[in-house]
Order: sequence, then C-alpha cells, then structure tokens
Amino acid sequence: MANVLRVDPIACDGYGQCAELLPELIDLDEWGYPIVSGTSLRPELEPAARRAVTMCPRLALTVVDVR
Repeated sequence: MANVLRVDPIACDGYGQCAELLPELIDLDEWGYPIVSGTSLRPELEPAARRAVTMCPRLALTVVDVR
C-alpha cells in the first residue's frame, strides 16, 4: 500500500499552513499555493501528513491510497 498527499487546487486558498507543518513534502509557489511532489509518503512522514490534512482550513489536502 502506498499513500500519496494530494492537494485540491480549487479548494485551496493559499494559506500556507500545510508547508509550515510539512516542509519535507510541501513547497509553496510564488502566490503561496502548495506544490506537492506526488511521490509516496515515507512511513515516518505519514503522521505529519495526516496532521497537515486535518489542519488545512479549506480541507484542500488529502492522503490517498494508490495501489
């Protein structure tokens, strides 16, 4: 099982909290919107990724299972 962090660009308002919570996986573009790599989450980063999903004020982040 591989989990991937995804962002919904329509829902995102560019608050940038996700990049503060998970700088290992999320960069911000010049307008403050998240850029995620789409690579599989390393097991040690999964708790932080789930926290970023929970803390997103627009609920624009999700962790999805890609098999």
